[in-house]
Amino acid sequence: METPMHGTRLEDEAGPTPLTIGRQVRRLRLARGLTVQQLGEAIGRAASQISVIENGRRELRVGELKRLAEALDATLDDLLDPRPPSRRDALEIELAQIQDGPLYASLELPALAARKSLPDAAIETILALHAELVRLHERRAATPEEARRANTELRADQRERHNYYPDLEARARELLEAIDHRGGPLSHSAVSRLAGHLGFDLHYVHDLPVTTRSVTDARHGRIYLPIRGSGGGRRLVLLQAIAGSVLGHEEPRDYGDLLRQRVEANYLAGALMMPEQSAAEMLGRAKAERDLSVEDLRDAFAVSYEAAAHRFTNLATEHLGLPVHFLKVSASGVVTKVYENDGVKFPQDPLGHVEGQRVCRQWSARQVFERSDRYGIYHQYTDKPNGTYWCTSAVQTDTTGDFSVSVGTQYAHSKWFRGRDTTTRRYSSCPEPACCKAPRPELATRWDGLSLPSARINSSLLAATPAESATGIDRVAVYEFLQEHAPAVIE
Repeated sequence: METPMHGTRLEDEAGPTPLTIGRQVRRLRLARGLTVQQLGEAIGRAASQISVIENGRRELRVGELKRLAEALDATLDDLLDPRPPSRRDALEIELAQIQDGPLYASLELPALAARKSLPDAAIETILALHAELVRLHERRAATPEEARRANTELRADQRERHNYYPDLEARARELLEAIDHRGGPLSHSAVSRLAGHLGFDLHYVHDLPVTTRSVTDARHGRIYLPIRGSGGGRRLVLLQAIAGSVLGHEEPRDYGDLLRQRVEANYLAGALMMPEQSAAEMLGRAKAERDLSVEDLRDAFAVSYEAAAHRFTNLATEHLGLPVHFLKVSASGVVTKVYENDGVKFPQDPLGHVEGQRVCRQWSARQVFERSDRYGIYHQYTDKPNGTYWCTSAVQTDTTGDFSVSVGTQYAHSKWFRGRDTTTRRYSSCPEPACCKAPRPELATRWDGLSLPSARINSSLLAATPAESATGIDRVAVYEFLQEHAPAVIE
């Protein structure tokens, strides 16, 4: 059986989708000589529902699949076979897949239905054009784009595993038992004992290379660390160095390898600072009292808000059954880190990358910067195109400046969190330009062509230039600033 080879997602599909199941239903129905009306009567559904199923517009429960299989004198394996039944089905499935993707959406083209009157050759031409657009986007990609591609792949893996790594949790337990740590915050002296247990001496120096956070000398059993730095930050850097050694990390082969190593080292460091058993028990009690909060995790284990937020996402789904999302956003609204398994829609470029994009000005991650008490904990509900989400955000500061850290979940799960009683609620229609990506018409009329802001160049490899601006400048913020400070002139 032939399948198209256009380099889109069809070749990567690991299992059945609603559309492939629908096409198998249609194939079997036609082979049995049944009409949609007859098949609908056999399973107790209207004919229109059979058409919806065959067109892949509905996910089926196991019970419905079994009834369909029985009515079609087939097996569940027949229905769940992900291979397209025919060349035409393969083309139609791939056409549907590319229309669901971010690149097609960015073209703002109308949906194209795969009607019988649409020739195979026309579909093949569309698929080939789409593949060429993908190739051109990727050919223009430089190192920042490679980094974002690797990050996108890593984020998909984290979503699949709910950001929970049982092997790293087990390794953390072994290391803590080795130094007889019995729960609670891991002090700097305990971390030093752990380093000693692993055969390392610690050396604090003034001249650590500026591009490094630490340097491990495996030959002489030394870990070099900067003298400057707060206690909590110094402890984290040391744990990350220990984690890299324990996990056997070597020189990364590519950017994907580098990101994977960093995620593993950060995860193990977090699992050591906030041990799974005690952290999960604490969160479980808080959920029972409907009083979950990131700040309590932060305070209980003497870590930063960002570290506590990361750890919360590790444990929330595995131990609490809660889908969540995480955002780290610069003061200008540019995404540097994200995670989600709750269906929230982050801003994406045409290839589906999130890092380097600018989040909606109505989201909690940016509204937290607008408060007078910007360093307090902020809660907000946001009505988004795909549902209402509750978020808690806090502003943090590092050597690069201010950034916000946000943890959120679907509205239905907000009942378990402290801050759910907030009355702050905003509406976001992003990615529609009228939401916040385009300046208000009256400001655009006044300032287009009459302003020349000097750009602060992005220095982060992952936070590449946002898609809507060649310089990364937020025109909305610039125009509002100019309007605010312009002299009062009668025009």
